[in-house]
Amino acid sequence: MSDPCLRRSAGCASSLGLHVVWRPKHRLGLLGGRVTARLNELLDEIAGENDWQILAREAMPDHVRIFLQVRPCDSPAEVARQVKGRSIQALRARLAWLGRRRALFGASAGYVSEQTVRRYIEHQWDAA
Repeated sequence: MSDPCLRRSAGCASSLGLHVVWRPKHRLGLLGGRVTARLNELLDEIAGENDWQILAREAMPDHVRIFLQVRPCDSPAEVARQVKGRSIQALRARLAWLGRRRALFGASAGYVSEQTVRRYIEHQWDAA
C-alpha cells in the first residue's frame, strides 16, 4: 500500500475526506480581501491543531468550501463545528462588522473521488 492519499497509524490506513460548505446568512457578499486572508490563516491553524490536512479550499463572496483529510476518530459534525465555529468566532472578534450570521450545510452522497472534489472547488469561480 503505497498510496500517498492514505493516512497511516498503528494498525490502520484510512482516506477520509470531508467537503464542508458554509455561508453567511442571506448569502451576503461578506467574504473577500482581508476577511478571506484571515479566514485562510484560521483554517490552517485549526487544521494543524487537529492533525487534519487541507486538500482544497476556496472562499467565494457568499460561501466557503473546504476539503479536508481527517482522522478516522473525527466525526463530520465535530469537524464542521470546529472549522466553521472557531473561524467565525475569531473573525467576529477581530472584524466586529461581520455580526452574527448562521448557516451550515453538510451532506454525504457516497464515494466521490478526491480529485473530483478538488477540481470542483478549484474551478467554482469559472461558473460564477
